[in-house]
Formats: sequence, structure tokens, C-alpha cells
Amino acid sequence: MIPMVYLRNMCPFIFYKIKIIHCDEFQTEGTDKIAERIRKRVGDNPLYLSIDIDVLDPAFAPGTGTPEIAGMTTREIVNVIRGLSGLNLISADVVEVAPAYDHAEVTSLAAATIVFELTNLFAKK
Repeated sequence: MIPMVYLRNMCPFIFYKIKIIHCDEFQTEGTDKIAERIRKRVGDNPLYLSIDIDVLDPAFAPGTGTPEIAGMTTREIVNVIRGLSGLNLISADVVEVAPAYDHAEVTSLAAATIVFELTNLFAKK
């Protein structure tokens, strides 16, 4: 079994016994604690990390098909990704980027930065 960390605001998996970390918890616990919770849950297992860009607040990623308020900041997502260094990451993706909905290309920049940080995780293996 490969654990999957799916970073998204509204998660449809609540009926499948999947642990959900709500965006509010990033404010109350901080990114270091959230990264540690993910690390403990994943352990030494291979990890597939999927990041839906709408996990970010529309102020940071307006170019998505389903923007959701009260999302993460770009700083929070980058710090969580960096906190996952050393895990057995086998694959990752960033989804739901819709440049047509973002006249300033902020979403594409956020997605590119996330992919850069994910690539760094692979390079550190």
C-alpha cells in the first residue's frame, strides 16, 4: 500500500477513513507540526504526494476551476513540502492549475514553485 497525501481544502475522502488535515490546522498548529504529523503517518512507506492547487487561498492561486477561500498561503505549502524531506517520495503531482482563469499568472508561478520544491525532495534522496 502506498500512502497518499492529498493536499486540498475540501476533501471528498471523509468516508474512506483517510486522515484529513484541514487548512485551519495550519494556523493553529503551524507547518512544522503538520509536516511532522504527515511524516509519522507515512513512516518509511513509499509516498505519492498530490497537491491540488486550490488548497491555496485564491489570493495566492486564483487560476483554478474551484477556488476556495481560507486556503493555505504559498509560504505554508512550501514549508510543509520542505518538512517532508527524507520521506520515501516515489511520485508527486500538482493539479487543477487553470491559467485561463488567472490574468496575472500568479497560479502558474505558485505551481512552478511547488514543482521546484517537489523536485528538490527527489534530489535529496
